[in-house]
This record gives sequence, C-alpha cells and structure tokens, in this order.
Amino acid sequence: SLSRLAIGWSLGVSTGVLAGLAIGTATLPRSFGAPWVAAVSAIPKIALLPLFIIWFGIGEGSKYATISFGAFFPTVINTYGGVDNIQENLIRMGQSFNLKRSTIILNIILPGALPAILSAFRISASIGIILLVAAEMVSAEFGIGAYIIEQQNLFQLDRLMAGVVILMILGLSVHGLIGLIERRLLHWR
Repeated sequence: SLSRLAIGWSLGVSTGVLAGLAIGTATLPRSFGAPWVAAVSAIPKIALLPLFIIWFGIGEGSKYATISFGAFFPTVINTYGGVDNIQENLIRMGQSFNLKRSTIILNIILPGALPAILSAFRISASIGIILLVAAEMVSAEFGIGAYIIEQQNLFQLDRLMAGVVILMILGLSVHGLIGLIERRLLHWR
C-alpha cells in the first residue's frame, strides 16, 4: 500500500505542479487548461476506477493511475491559485532587472506559490489514501484496502477496525511528513 501511494501520489503532484505553473504563468495554457481542469476535477475519481482498470489492467497500473489522477487536480488548482496570488509588482521588478523567465519562475513565482502547493500536498495526500483503499478493495490481493474488504467478508469486525486504525496511522504519518517539509521549506513565515 505504501509503495502504491508513494508512486501514484508522486506522479500526480509532480505533474500537477508543472501543469499548475504552466496555467498560472502562460496565457495559452490558462485559456485551454483552466476550463478542462475545472470540468474534470468535478468528476468523482472513484467513479473512474472501472475505466482505469479497463485501460491499465487489473494490476498496479490502474491503482497508480487512480491515485495520481486524484492527486493531480487539487495540486493543479492550488498551484495556479498560488501563482495568481503573487504580487504583480514582484514579477515586474524581476522583469525590470532583465531576469530570464525561468529565473523569475524559480526565484519569485515558485517560492511565492509554495504555501499553496504544500497545502495541495496535504489535500491530495488525503484523496490519495481514499483512492488507494478504493482501488485495493476492487482489484488487489494485498494491501490495506484488500485486508479491510477481506475482514468485512469474513465478519471479523475487530480485524476490520485494526485496518481502519492502520489507515488513521497512515494518514497521520503522511500529514506529519508534509508538516515537516512545510516547516523546512517555509521557515521564513
């Protein structure tokens, strides 16, 4: 379960940050990307699980795709929202010093949007855990979700509750890890 969550979540947030920066910093991606993100983000990601199983098979690919798809949208939305909240005069000051676009993005826009991006990490991690359990309940032999559904079928309520407690510990651990990253990267706040 941990490797599925790590791989799927990492794929989702990394592509989400890149897409969010593109939508937030360029006119063409914003005009095409923002409406698509708004439309597709409204779809419950669990509803797409059968489609991902058809496309990627019953193996690990469908689980990674489900988790990354769920992590992608909150990351995109928060990232370009964070970029939009950066003061325009900071960007204009960088332009007045003839800084390259990449330098402005790396040294002004990315640090300014970092609090929103880390907030997206928290949201997408929670969504990733939910989708991990759903994907494992549907199409896995091993993992927390498969364990919970097996115990439910056997009417072993004490073991089912143990699986739920494991999920709570996983959620607390992931949020604690993101909190550590937040304190390190945002120590200036």
